[in-house]
Amino acid sequence: MASANATAASPAGDAPGHIALPARHHALLTVAVMIAMIMQILDTTIANVALPHMQASLGATIDSVTWVLTSYIVASAIAFPLTGWLSGRYGLRNLFLAAVAGFIIASMLCGISTSLTEIVVFRIFQGVFAAFIGPLSQTVMLDINPPERHGKAMSVWGMGIMVGPILGPIIGGWLTENYDWRWIFYVNLPIGALTFAMLWALLPSQPLKRRGFDLFGFSMLALALASVQLMLDRGQQLDWLESPEIWVEAGVAAAGFWVFSVHLATGRNTLFEPRLFANRNFATSLFLIFIVGIVMFATMALLPPMLQTIYGYPVIDAGLLVAPRGIGILVSMFIAGQLIGKVDPRCLIVSGMRLASYSLYLMTG
Repeated sequence: MASANATAASPAGDAPGHIALPARHHALLTVAVMIAMIMQILDTTIANVALPHMQASLGATIDSVTWVLTSYIVASAIAFPLTGWLSGRYGLRNLFLAAVAGFIIASMLCGISTSLTEIVVFRIFQGVFAAFIGPLSQTVMLDINPPERHGKAMSVWGMGIMVGPILGPIIGGWLTENYDWRWIFYVNLPIGALTFAMLWALLPSQPLKRRGFDLFGFSMLALALASVQLMLDRGQQLDWLESPEIWVEAGVAAAGFWVFSVHLATGRNTLFEPRLFANRNFATSLFLIFIVGIVMFATMALLPPMLQTIYGYPVIDAGLLVAPRGIGILVSMFIAGQLIGKVDPRCLIVSGMRLASYSLYLMTG
């Protein structure tokens, strides 16, 4: 096996940035990257079905136990923008390995927590490391595939993103029902260890691209993201704008986003390259993934608690009831991967949005 520590060089004729790997190494690295991605995505929903059990075990209230989810999401949102700077400064390989290792350790600490405070703190660390795994896995998938295969590579990557939230409630429900809620975190240890070993052996190094860090811009964006997440998470409990806390969080979020936008447009060496947003395809993609995130991930996160607390379903049944979505996702991802390059992508996007809208309309009944 070729040493993964050597900097990978593209052979003549390859596209810039493309890392050529032997076919066997390419397949194994793809599997390792996808396992890491699924493991990370899994933890965004695997804890949902176990919240009532955590509440009883940790002596928490129904309102406070939701911080197990909120802390993870807020930490991920804040740490996410750091990925590009950290990978350029310390190397994609080093950051990816550190993220997977940190995620495993944080999962173990969540499992052994004895109080709500402990698990919330450890979930923050888990969310920080999880934030790096997503974009790094996508970068690796693009780097190890030539441009003509980027569409299929992203369909495989997207399959992992969508399958994770489907499997999460099922696995979480089964583990909670048959063992203990702590096993929803312990299950990451063997899977994560295998993934770390595969990445260590196969993931190539790349040249460092060090640049300055925009501390002010990052601080404003982190403040805004944390405030808006807290506002959305606690709004239902506090009766939205009837609560002074919600007003404060909304004001801080608005001010943070405004200052960050002005800084991005007028500053130098900002957190993001402003010219990126001038690209119509890039800006449209950001908008679409924002909509998909709201429509898909929000419903997947909210359905299991609703089925248990309002409809009274057992934890395993709540997980199984959201599982059929995975069949449609797998089929559509495969079809989309085959059609990319042959059909106008806009037709695929419009068709997907229409199907999603119709399915959500049916679910209202």
